[in-house]
Amino acid sequence: MEQTRREYSHELEIVQEKVAVMGDRACAAVQMAMEALLAGDVDLAREVMQADDEIDAMIADIEDSCILLIAKQQPIAHDLRVIATGFKISTDIERIGDHAYDIAKTVRQVEVPLDSERMKWVQLLGDCAVDMAAKAMRAYREHDVELADEVRRLDKKMDAVFERTFYALSEFVTTEAARQKRITQLLFIARFLERIGDHAVNIAEWVIYRETAVRIQQKKKA
Repeated sequence: MEQTRREYSHELEIVQEKVAVMGDRACAAVQMAMEALLAGDVDLAREVMQADDEIDAMIADIEDSCILLIAKQQPIAHDLRVIATGFKISTDIERIGDHAYDIAKTVRQVEVPLDSERMKWVQLLGDCAVDMAAKAMRAYREHDVELADEVRRLDKKMDAVFERTFYALSEFVTTEAARQKRITQLLFIARFLERIGDHAVNIAEWVIYRETAVRIQQKKKA
């Protein structure tokens, strides 16, 4: 019985490590996508897009592992929360990877973006998204409820930066068609980054649930 329990605990640890590695990959993809955008680096953007297939494959592996654990062990209490949050968090991570792909995909279309005043807000928004996602995954790996709660608090900063970024881009009205296209693409990117922040908050809240069994009901944004 003790040997079986040790093996089961080891399998739970493996699932959590898979989720953590997947999260690290997605965070790196967002960072690389922003670097590609700011530098106009099409090759780096292509690398981000190609890596998305690996992230998608990882979620399938995690889901299979979780299903197998449920079928074999019929877990309860904390163990069940570990598996359930593995499911949930891997879905949010996959969405983060998708948004990194979306940002990278626009790099070729954005070309030479806009003036530095506008781009500094896009860069700041990207920094917020990367910071929130990285901290959320560190909270998951380290079972850190306080850090997870910090990610939730950072959401207000993210919303404020997103609002300022949206305004800075929207007010830059021109009759030049090419410039309008670039503005539109950057507005999409701003929305992708804001959504990455939302997924980071989701991850943080699932970390809190895993550790405390407390569900946090987040109010939907207006």
